[in-house]
Formats: sequence, C-alpha cells, structure tokens
Amino acid sequence: MKVTPTELPGVLLLSPQVFGDSRGHFFEPYNARRLADAGIHDTFVQDNVSSSRRGVLRGLHLQHPHGQAKLVHVLVGTIYDVVVDVRRGSPQFGRWYAVTLHADDHQVLYVPAGFAHGFCVTSDAALFAYKVTDFYSPADELTVLWNDPDLGIPWPADEPILSNKDMAGLRLRDMPETRLPAFA
Repeated sequence: MKVTPTELPGVLLLSPQVFGDSRGHFFEPYNARRLADAGIHDTFVQDNVSSSRRGVLRGLHLQHPHGQAKLVHVLVGTIYDVVVDVRRGSPQFGRWYAVTLHADDHQVLYVPAGFAHGFCVTSDAALFAYKVTDFYSPADELTVLWNDPDLGIPWPADEPILSNKDMAGLRLRDMPETRLPAFA
C-alpha cells in the first residue's frame, strides 16, 4: 500500500495494490496490518455505504465528542472529496484538502477524528463506502456549511442537491467553540 501524506497533517491518501487480469480485479481497501504500518492504529466499528446521483453534495459533517476517524473510498463512480480541519487550536484550523476519488483508481482517504468531511458526486451516480471508529451519535453531529465563504471550497456543482441538514449548516466561525474538538 502506497501512503501519500496530504497538506493536512494526519490526512492520508492510500493507494492499495490492485491485482487485475481479464476477469476483473481484486484489492484490499482495508487491511489492519498495512494501516498499522502506515501509522493508523484506529479500531473501526461500523461500515457505511451511501448511494447518490450527480450533483448530490453531502457534508461537511463531523461528530464531537464522539469523533469518528474515517476510511473512505468509492465503489462506483467519481466524487470530489473534502476534508476540513476544525480542531480548535490547530495550526491548520479552517484549512481544507480536496481530492477526486474514482472507483477505477481504488484510492482510500484516511480522515482522522476532528476533521469535517464532505463529498460531491461528479459522475452520473456514485456508491461511496466508509469505515468509522465510533458509532453514529445524532446528538453529537455537527454540520459546517458546505459553502462557508471563509473556507472557499471550489465545489464542482454550482447548485448542488442538498439535504435540509446540510443547507442549515453553520459557518465555521459561527460554530460554538465548545462544540468543536480540541487540537491535541
């Protein structure tokens, strides 16, 4: 597994080895031993899968205090994936990283707890899978406004399809400090 650090310390782009022939291909998006070799020692407790059509934008989400580290990858289609450091006191607070994930290249993005995460579907449809390190806790969920002008994320959809929750997200600067995770 090739591990590529991003400009946000702790956020990693993982490229598993893909074995392919005329029948198709095989790869391991999750292997605890290889992740440990890459410095990822999290215990994942839940798998999630979402299906979305072109233009659907989900995010920017996180949980606190029951933070979730995530391993994310695309099973079908293509997405524009975004991670934002929202840890109060972090030198990178408010900085974001984006990558286009394709089902064809099998890359996996590791998102540590303390980062908001979102994605926008850029193919006709996408099937998106992610492992998380804590169970879903609706009372602890936070939504940072997807188009927060202070963040300036260049989403690939001018008028994305959003849930009511995502439309009602808060600008990062308006998020109560006590609700945000602390930089360790």
